[in-house]
Amino acid sequence: MKKSMGIFLALSLVFSFAVILAGCGGSAQSNVIKIGVFEPLTGANGAGGADEAEGIKLANMLYPTVTVGGKEYKIELVVADNKSDKVEAANAATMLAQKAKVNAVIGSWGSSLSMAGGPIFAEAKIPAVGASCTNPNVTKGNEYYFRVCFLDPFQGEVMATYAFKNLGAKKAAIVREVSNDYSVGLAKFFADSFIKLTGDPNAIVAQADYNTGDQDFNAQLTNIKKANPDVIFAPGNFTESALLIKQARQQGITTPFLGGDTWDEAAFLEVGGKEVEGAVLSTFFANDVPINATSALFLKEFRAKFNKEPAAVAALGFDAYLVILDALKRANSTDPVKIRAEIAKTTNFEGAAGSITINAERNAEKDAVIKVVKDGKFHYLTTVKP
Repeated sequence: MKKSMGIFLALSLVFSFAVILAGCGGSAQSNVIKIGVFEPLTGANGAGGADEAEGIKLANMLYPTVTVGGKEYKIELVVADNKSDKVEAANAATMLAQKAKVNAVIGSWGSSLSMAGGPIFAEAKIPAVGASCTNPNVTKGNEYYFRVCFLDPFQGEVMATYAFKNLGAKKAAIVREVSNDYSVGLAKFFADSFIKLTGDPNAIVAQADYNTGDQDFNAQLTNIKKANPDVIFAPGNFTESALLIKQARQQGITTPFLGGDTWDEAAFLEVGGKEVEGAVLSTFFANDVPINATSALFLKEFRAKFNKEPAAVAALGFDAYLVILDALKRANSTDPVKIRAEIAKTTNFEGAAGSITINAERNAEKDAVIKVVKDGKFHYLTTVKP
């Protein structure tokens, strides 16, 4: 945890410096293109936001300039910490759009935070590319929001299918982080798919809720234990989810736990310890084998720069930057409206986490990776295609 905190603080200082530079005349420089980094660097989602930001930072280090209309521009990252809070997210989005006047935005880790900033980016006509915000409502009805990750209806179906076919589960319990739009949405998609697969309208035998920041889950777990489910699906923030599983094991609950992409964080392993062994999750990217040349480059450069394995969301942050860079070149303009038009045309673009084609709903149809926690590490199990 100390090493992770050190990296997080270093990132915060670097990004704060970038914002200071931007406020000291960056907008007056005609040879600068600004990309906003709209992430939670503090608060409950801080580790996830920092991981995503590392991928963006790496992409900027490898590709710090772009030629548009025969002129070379420096790409400057302007970071706004949305602090894992919806109100703060709106404030951060306003800063990026109105004060920094960025040309495009990347983020946010956390669908609720993306939805809080979305209307502000749309009103300012600034394109935003979500890296890992999987809730369908992020892009729904917002012509200026895109994403490079899969959506939760697919992720819910993937994990329900895993529970039914791989684990032979017929009864499931669900634990929701009820203050988190991502968790509530993904839980519903899992439940709908699981009920369809089992053919049993009563296949969900228990449901329990908690709020972001809660640390005691014993009451919820006691009720779930009574229902005797075959599997527990608990999509939520990495810290609370790890504590939930830890307390379940301490209660003697041996039922398999399944989760979503938010578990794919080092903090999940650190908080959960040996109790999260065997936990299975869906996510975006596997470090085991590079899937293309961009993936190989990303893994090589990330390991060299940060001296650790990347989180899956780091690969998506890297990809979001590259998609914007590609759109800038094709737009032949720094005008955000023209950049937005070219992002919408992205087709078969090779990213570190796979090929990216943006559909009419401004979403990318991507494969899902399933991982299991074994010997204190995430291990690749399989890839599931849409």
